[in-house]
Amino acid sequence: MNNKIKIAVLGVGRWGVHLLRNFLEHPQVSISAVVDSNPERLEAVKRQFKLNDNVLLTTDYQAVKQIPDLMAIAIATPATTHYHLIKDALNQGYHVLAEKPLTLDPLECRELCELAQRQHLILMVDHTYLFHPAVEKGQAVIQSGKLGNLRYGYATRTHLGPVRQDVDALWDLAIHDIGIFNNWLGKLPVKVQATGTVWLQQAGEKRVANFPNQGLADLVWVTLTYADGFQAYIHLCWLNTDKQRRLAVVGDCGTLIFDEMLHPSPLTLLSGEIEYQDNQFLPMNQSQEVLEVETGEPLARVCDRFISCILKNTPPVESSGWVGMELVQILSALTVSLKYGGQAIFLKGCREYSNSI
Repeated sequence: MNNKIKIAVLGVGRWGVHLLRNFLEHPQVSISAVVDSNPERLEAVKRQFKLNDNVLLTTDYQAVKQIPDLMAIAIATPATTHYHLIKDALNQGYHVLAEKPLTLDPLECRELCELAQRQHLILMVDHTYLFHPAVEKGQAVIQSGKLGNLRYGYATRTHLGPVRQDVDALWDLAIHDIGIFNNWLGKLPVKVQATGTVWLQQAGEKRVANFPNQGLADLVWVTLTYADGFQAYIHLCWLNTDKQRRLAVVGDCGTLIFDEMLHPSPLTLLSGEIEYQDNQFLPMNQSQEVLEVETGEPLARVCDRFISCILKNTPPVESSGWVGMELVQILSALTVSLKYGGQAIFLKGCREYSNSI
């Protein structure tokens, strides 16, 4: 195939190297350039993937603009760099796939989304979990009504490192679970609250603009409240040796559990309900079903969807720049709540945007 989509990958650190791998394996993609500020990383990926001399390896992003017919940029650089890189790429006429979060500022996100629409370009955010087969299956289960009336949800995302020094545990970890809850429920929270604890990086140390005069929280507790009264509780910590990746939605007829640590299937449906008999509340109709999910690497699905969207000139509904903006709005509100010790912050819906480009 001679008319492959030419892509440049910006950033080949811990996550960017996986983006590079998936695009190299994609039959409709030609990797034209790899950009990273660390020359040693460039040499490492050249050896690892046996890149030929036709692939430009450079520490200077500006150099990719000289590549004829370059169509897209995949960005896996620190979040603080996203706004300027994405804006420049869109202005150059490139489609963009950006690592989450889209930026650290909701207003910047909106500006980028509107720019992409004006330019008729794809702006997609790599919210990988939204392409996980178990998350897709879970959404179908909830929408089928098998859980009955939904009551509440909870999630735990804990592990020992890596500890970020540019954002706190909230910005690093919460976006995954918030995205899944929003996806499964088909709606956005109207009120958010967060409290946290700082152990490692106290206030007064050098921080990015979003965290002035406050430390970076290592432990965060999040509450999301939706318009129908459904609440989701999220526990986040990167200083916990008990590694958990677990999320559940509870209804009056059962609980759906997404647990990444379970194999071969991470998705379980626990059915059951309470009946009142003889002055007692009794559990009834209890059963457990391990749900089959499709195989496939979620990031490969992300990359494939990005290419498909470019070819069809259609934005990705589940992970568009607008969805990325919504999640940044929620995280920004949670940051305010965290700063003020758990104060409730109310949100306005923001799904008034167009799905067209």
